[in-house]
This record gives sequence, structure tokens and C-alpha cells, in this order.
Amino acid sequence: MKPSPRRGRSAGQKVLVIEDDPVARTDLQARLKAQGYTVALAADAASALTVVNRERPDAILLDLGLPAGDGYLVLERLRKIKTLAAIPVLIITGRSDAETRKRVDAMGLAPVLVKPVDTEALLAAIRSALETQPDS
Repeated sequence: MKPSPRRGRSAGQKVLVIEDDPVARTDLQARLKAQGYTVALAADAASALTVVNRERPDAILLDLGLPAGDGYLVLERLRKIKTLAAIPVLIITGRSDAETRKRVDAMGLAPVLVKPVDTEALLAAIRSALETQPDS
């Protein structure tokens, strides 16, 4: 018998994955759905804010290297919209250089998940981010 996905606080919570790589996007979606999360997707910076406004996710996984503007631009715009500013954002990136970490730290974001993202680290980071949010 196939084990059922782990349910708990993740059931019903929505995570928006903003990732331009279709393989990575699909992989993250599958891993999150297996844990009971509802998953919304955006493939570039231009569509990201539209999807955030429409879906109102509980958390966002944001790639830094996006077409039509980078992840930093998406984050800056999110933080300027009062109704969206409190959504926790976790950075997923292939960049592990000191300058990227410095820039992300300056924006008050943690943790930075470096690709390829370990499933347990990903889930722990999401759980931690969601636990700091008030229940809706």
C-alpha cells in the first residue's frame, strides 16, 4: 500500500513557486503537493505579482534569476503593496556567492535555499516561515 502524504498544518496552505525553469518548477510543485500544500505557479517576474494578487499565497518560493525582471524586483514590488507585504518569501537560487547572500541578508530574508534544494531543508524552511504568520 502506498503511504499517504503527510498532512498537518500544510493541508490547505498555499505556496506560490516563482521559478522560470519548467523542470525545477514542476519538481517543486510535486514535492510540495506531496506534503499537502496547494501550489500556485509563476514563470517570470512579469506574471509573479498578478499571480500573487490572484492566489494570495501563504508563502512564496522566489527564484532570483527570472526573465522580465529578477527576483529582487519582484520582492521590492511585493513589499510596497500593503496587502502583500507580510507574505513570507523564501529565496531559491543557483547563486551561492557572497554578494548574493549579502544582498538577500540586507533585504531581511532568510534562509537562502541553494539549488538543487534538499527536500527536508525546503519543507523545514516553509514550515518555519508559516509558523511565524498569524493563522487566517
